[in-house]
Amino acid sequence: MEVKVLDITGKDTGRKVELLDSVFGIEPNKHAVYLDVKQYLANQRQGTSKAKERAEIAGSTRKIKKQKGTGTARAGSIKNPLFRGGGRVFGPRPRSFSLKLNKSLKRLARKSALSIMVKDSNLIVVENFNFETPNTKNFINVMNALGLENKKSLFVLGESNKNVYLSSRNLEKATVLTNSELSTYGILNAGKVVLTEGSVAGIVENLSK
Repeated sequence: MEVKVLDITGKDTGRKVELLDSVFGIEPNKHAVYLDVKQYLANQRQGTSKAKERAEIAGSTRKIKKQKGTGTARAGSIKNPLFRGGGRVFGPRPRSFSLKLNKSLKRLARKSALSIMVKDSNLIVVENFNFETPNTKNFINVMNALGLENKKSLFVLGESNKNVYLSSRNLEKATVLTNSELSTYGILNAGKVVLTEGSVAGIVENLSK
């Protein structure tokens, strides 16, 4: 399919870019998308929660009362989880929540996510652009010109651009990354995906392997 290329003022440049159906027009595989998003979110978890169990509590090992004759339940240690200050039963321990997925499945998930954005008319292609110096106001002007004000937007560049990245860093609803950093979660978490002309070839190359 062919998509028109806009400039940073939102006007049609008269050029069109070819988006391969094998990458941007497939039938989305929702289960692959689910697994990839699940892996991304799981990998964000630190897994550092820790609670002390009764063997780790600092306290006396003295038997706190006699076994029989008190009229209450027997108790052998102040570290018992039933007492205030005692250890926790089956408390959390440091662990890794990371998941592993095959590369082919992750590529399928990213192609599915891009196809969903194209199908919903939430993907825009703009010409390559740059700023002389980092300037947040200039980046806001670009977003406004493309109709992205107050919308979550993902800008995908063909190569790293420090000025463009720094210009967007203070904006909560704008994310800038290169085509090699593209993720399924990042695509679907954005209201609009903006591809630069230079990023299209890189995306196709990465997802056609």
